[in-house]
Amino acid sequence: MSSSSGDAPSDSSDGWKERIVVPTLLAGIVGGGVGLVSKHRKVHGLANISATYATNLSIVTASYCVAREFVRASRKTGPDDLLNSAIAGFGSGALLGRLQGGQPGALRYSIIFAVVGTTVDYAMLRLTPMYRNFRESLKDGLKLPEWSPIQVLDEEQLAEKQAREQKLYAQQALGKLSKKES
Repeated sequence: MSSSSGDAPSDSSDGWKERIVVPTLLAGIVGGGVGLVSKHRKVHGLANISATYATNLSIVTASYCVAREFVRASRKTGPDDLLNSAIAGFGSGALLGRLQGGQPGALRYSIIFAVVGTTVDYAMLRLTPMYRNFRESLKDGLKLPEWSPIQVLDEEQLAEKQAREQKLYAQQALGKLSKKES
């Protein structure tokens, strides 16, 4: 597909795996962490409750992210449109709420998912530039402060240090020889 019309859909769908897989994996990690500190860990066992929390949060996140991508593709908008988040939260919350608690659960979950999902997406839109700046600052390398006893030496300073060490070693070797002779 070398035509320009064939390139447009691939450009609009770039990164969909990162927008689904990465949040799902992170949700699993967070869910497992919440399970570690859950009050139910003594009753159900630490491993079981951690695995349950991780699985449930991953399922919820995956359904929300897939719904958000479906809405984004249907509306033909970018990944940063918050209306997509609200619609996806409403839809995925209604589906999972219906499975969990019937019709009242569907309404309750759809509102919660829409609010929480849109809030998280908004926060991520705000935090992403800060994260990129931080990551760029790390690319330059970590710089030690001037007062640090650890110093990075350039080639001249390294050669001077090695010469001093050799001279010191020679003096120590001569000192040991002179002590043995006396």
